[in-house]
Amino acid sequence: MAEQHEKTLVPQIRFAGFTDPWEQRKLGELFEEHSEKDRDDLPALTIIQGGGTVHRDESNRNLQFDRSSLSNYKVVDTGDFIVHLRSFEGGLEKATCYGLVSPAYHIFRGKNVDSDFYYLYFRSKRFIDVDLKPHVYGIRDGRSIDIEGMKTIFIPWTNLAEQRQIGAFFDHLDSLITLHQRKYDTLCVLKKSMLDKMFPKGGSLYPEIRFAGFTDPWEQRKLGEVASKRIEKNTNGIKETFTNSAEHGIVSQLDYFDHDITNDANIGNYSVVYPDDFVYNPRISAIAPCGPINRNKLGRNGVMSPLYTVFSVDDMINKLYLEHYFTTNRWHQFMFLEGNSGARSDRFSISDSTFFEMPIQCPVLEEQELIALFFDRLDTLITLHQRKLELLRNIKKSMLDKMFV
Repeated sequence: MAEQHEKTLVPQIRFAGFTDPWEQRKLGELFEEHSEKDRDDLPALTIIQGGGTVHRDESNRNLQFDRSSLSNYKVVDTGDFIVHLRSFEGGLEKATCYGLVSPAYHIFRGKNVDSDFYYLYFRSKRFIDVDLKPHVYGIRDGRSIDIEGMKTIFIPWTNLAEQRQIGAFFDHLDSLITLHQRKYDTLCVLKKSMLDKMFPKGGSLYPEIRFAGFTDPWEQRKLGEVASKRIEKNTNGIKETFTNSAEHGIVSQLDYFDHDITNDANIGNYSVVYPDDFVYNPRISAIAPCGPINRNKLGRNGVMSPLYTVFSVDDMINKLYLEHYFTTNRWHQFMFLEGNSGARSDRFSISDSTFFEMPIQCPVLEEQELIALFFDRLDTLITLHQRKLELLRNIKKSMLDKMFV
């Protein structure tokens, strides 16, 4: 029995040189509660859930406080753990600077332990949902943590050298995640800015930013001059049904809903969608206030509900350019003026004849191609960093599971 118990205290993945089984020790044995009070030279701190501590003066929360009111505040040092008002939701927070926090919080200081190692554990799903939950009392916003009960929780322990290696490993992984998150956020902001500046606005025929060598004013064409509605019905029995998602574009219903929601009795009346066809979905949302228009990039035929408007585009306009054009809000004003939300608040209403009167801003074809290529490359970079983020987060999740017991 003892041998079996030891096996359960050996993580699946370890650094070389560590072979001894881990132990389970009470939290109160490894951490002691600390309640040193105000020192005049220390700054007041604000706790950021998942982000440590920051000086109140530097916080974007604009908290107002009187220095004289801090006399009862508690001192925290870098690496101390703070049981704050919402710890039962997100775990304990770790102080990232030296200063003062509210006397309502409980401060725990480790005894010869690595704070990075235990920060991972104290914010893990296991600690919050399994270990800590029995020591949470009250209802809704009145919930609190029984501190004395929390001290009795058994938590994993291994020697300090292994703790430090694990803590440093995840600290480096978090740095990579933060780096790619910042790059992703920066690219998304850049794209939003360039979409606004590379297409004319306010009735102008000239964008703020354009490629060198292009100076002529843009033209304004009606959608019906460069596109035509796809009226072909599903007489050939195509089975795959597409949907047009504001967030994900045109996808198979099987991928989007995890099952096919098509009514087989009506599928013969569905519209056929060919590769590179555009589809307008009248369902409105926060990110598509008059419904999204997306291009079929799946490379295969499918069908869509007749509630959608399917249209093909001729060679007078670059398809990739038009796809990016529809990610701007330049066409929204026309839709709001000529259509309405209809009887259903979640669905936009506009007739086909009016829809194809929509004005489209068009530079010469060569400039269209350059704009399309620019945004396509930008989207590729955004997707690259998004995938790296997902990969790193999955690695972290997997390693947290395999490097702890």
